[in-house]
Formats: sequence, structure tokens, C-alpha cells
Amino acid sequence: MHRQPNLPARTDPALKKPLNVLYTLLRSLKPKCILLVVLGSMIQAVGVCNIHAYSGVTEGGTLGLELLLFHWLGLSPAISSIVLNGICYAIGWRVLGGSFLAYSGIAVGCYALTYALLEPFAPLWPALTASPLACALLGAVFVGMGAGISMLGGGAPGGDDALAMSLNKHFGWGVETVYLVSDLLVLALSLSYIPLQKIAYSLLTVVLSGQIVGWVQRLKKKEKTEDQAA
Repeated sequence: MHRQPNLPARTDPALKKPLNVLYTLLRSLKPKCILLVVLGSMIQAVGVCNIHAYSGVTEGGTLGLELLLFHWLGLSPAISSIVLNGICYAIGWRVLGGSFLAYSGIAVGCYALTYALLEPFAPLWPALTASPLACALLGAVFVGMGAGISMLGGGAPGGDDALAMSLNKHFGWGVETVYLVSDLLVLALSLSYIPLQKIAYSLLTVVLSGQIVGWVQRLKKKEKTEDQAA
């Protein structure tokens, strides 16, 4: 007489609760917000891939800190980026909730995919590499608009954005102020191995991109205020 094999339960009780939470979270995502996150991430990837990657202008925030740690400690950005961005996203999850992580996951994935698709091709504006000033200005527009639009949708393409959104929510600090303070600190430390002239262009691009992000956020708040008053 053959015994019938034990059939596994349809859903493991230990997994049921996490799956329900995930299902509820995914259902709460709004198509408009997803569209904003995707659009913003694509804009940012276009700017970084076609301008920053060829200009030699460094960055502030977590990216600049990764380069600093690599130069002085030999710590690979492959490791430091996970640690630094992980800390920022953990803070964001704590302050902004699970939907923030979901939107940010979409933002990070879309940014990486767009960058990977563009990377094999030549830059769209090769002549810009001869003008660090033009690279700093145009790069700031792409990064600032891209990050700002993604943040309107509730997602953060990078750890810097997650930290700025968290501090804005918890303390009411302007996102442009958070960007400015963190970028200035990292750029000041980067003077230990980067020439002053390149730091000057980097300072210009990070300050301008931070101001653009702040402008996008204020524009959204203004629209909300007008809608409430109507």
C-alpha cells in the first residue's frame, strides 16, 4: 500500500502576514506617483550618463563620500554605497513609511535600467566636455529636475534624496538646505585630494541642483495651497 506524500499548504502561515502586508502596500501605490517617479529617474539618469560621467565634475552627498572613502581608505564604492544608501533609506522608511520604500525601489530600478540602456552609446552632447561650466550648469538642471520630480511622486532615486525627504518631514527643513549642508561638508573634505578648480565647478552644480529640487517642491506646495483655498 502506497502512502500519499504530504502536500505543502498553499500558504505558509509564517509567510502569510508579510505577503498580506506587501499586497496591501502594492495596492496603495498610485499610478500618478509611479509615473512621476519613473519620469524623474529617467531624467536624472540621462543627465548623469551624458554629462556628469564625462565632465570630471565630482559630486557631494553620498556619492562624493564614497569617492572620498575610496581615496583615503581604499574602501570600494561597491561596499560603501550599500552601507551609506542603506542607512539613508532605513531612516526614510522609519520616517516616511513603507510606501516610500516601494516608490524608492521603483526609482532606483528605473534609474539603473535607464543608465544601463544609455551607457553603451556615445554621449548626446560630446562638445560639452570642453566646457566644465556648461557641464556643471546643464548637469545640475537634469539632476535637480529629475530628483525633484521623483520626490514629488514619493520616491528617492538616491540616499541623499531619502535623507533630505526624511529631515524635511521630521524637522521641516527645506530639502535644498539639507542638500547644501551635506554637499558643502563632503566637498570641503574632498579638497584633500581634488584640485580647487574642479571643486568650484562641483560646488556650482550641487548648489544649483539642490535649489532646483527645492523649487520643484515649493511649486507643488503652492498648487496644494491654491487647491485647498479654492
